[in-house]
Amino acid sequence: MSVQEQTHAQRGRLYAVLGGLYLAQGIPTYLLIVALPPLMRDAGASRTAIGLFSLLMLPLVLKFLAAPFVDGISPLARLGHRRGWVIPTQLLVSALIASMAFFDPSRAGPLFAIGLAITVLSSLQDIATDGYAVRHLDGATRAVGNAIQAGAVALGVVLGGTMALVLFGRIGWTMTILIVAALSLLPLAAAVWMRETREHQQVLRGKPAATLRAFFMRPNAWIILGFALTYRASEGLVRGMEGPFLVDIGLPVEWIGYLSGGTAATAGLVGAVISAFLIRKAGLKAALVTLGVLRTVCFLVFTLCAAHVFPGPIVAMSASAFQSLIRYMELVAIYSLFMKSSSNEQPGTDFTILTCAELIVYLVGASIAGFLADRLGYAILFGIATFVSFAGIGLAYRQLAKLDQRELPVRQGEKA
Repeated sequence: MSVQEQTHAQRGRLYAVLGGLYLAQGIPTYLLIVALPPLMRDAGASRTAIGLFSLLMLPLVLKFLAAPFVDGISPLARLGHRRGWVIPTQLLVSALIASMAFFDPSRAGPLFAIGLAITVLSSLQDIATDGYAVRHLDGATRAVGNAIQAGAVALGVVLGGTMALVLFGRIGWTMTILIVAALSLLPLAAAVWMRETREHQQVLRGKPAATLRAFFMRPNAWIILGFALTYRASEGLVRGMEGPFLVDIGLPVEWIGYLSGGTAATAGLVGAVISAFLIRKAGLKAALVTLGVLRTVCFLVFTLCAAHVFPGPIVAMSASAFQSLIRYMELVAIYSLFMKSSSNEQPGTDFTILTCAELIVYLVGASIAGFLADRLGYAILFGIATFVSFAGIGLAYRQLAKLDQRELPVRQGEKA
């Protein structure tokens, strides 16, 4: 086998591993944030209670506190550093999903407790997976790697979100949850292909331990962090109430399932390809600004639909589908930027800090979305999101311009 063929084989193996690892995270995550809200609403839960379920993302926001710990040690060292986190956490997550079958979807308390445990375990797994991705992707493979991640996320929406909604209408809550729990075990096959060194032993040999402080001492850290906090600050306001809004305008839960699954499957693949092409041709800054403008237009359509200017399920469904496309395109661009700015010394920690910053503003928006919808109505809620999205475009442009002027530090082993 030639050197070029070996390189292609190694890259193919890496892409397959990353696809499986990110799918393992996507199934439980989108069961909680895509399928559960409309199912709870259909069972009679209040919009305020559904909005508070966005607090399940709190462990994903605070996981940066655990990132140095995951970067430094492994609970099952003989399996490998990152793999020692991935396998046990996914086994426990699948067991917890199965336990949800014993509770009616209207029972907010028990479902919240189980969901919280799932997100704690998933956050630890996410740190390990992101650290593996940052360490193994380079300038030549990062765009494709992040496109694979976006595609795996889309498939996670289909299996964890769409399929759950569709199956619920056919076989009921209990069997649906048990099937999702079983499917969440399948991506673990990718863990067998993981190749890694025992990074935790390197720490013991004198390598500096991963710390939060080390990230903030890096060049441009505060600019990148500011971008992560502001670029998609509006998303939680819309995503938090998108499912309940579609239910309240008369769409059956099964239709919502087909919509979320169809758009996720299409947008996850098509959007990733379009985003990579746009970045290559126009540059990262122009791509992100363009995507921000399109996102704002989408939120404006939601606003006009809720205000009965352009009423009807077709308008709302079109806006929902378009939002999914933009979201997956943004993921490829944003995560490429985050990975490029993460170090080899503590990849999981650096990348986690940036993704947690982005989740913080999502959590705030999604947590108050139900309250705002109950008090002010959907039209005002979506109008606020439109304004916040528009303001975020200007901030993002300034931050990206500063990064262009100072230039991101080149990671070890990459060409400038």
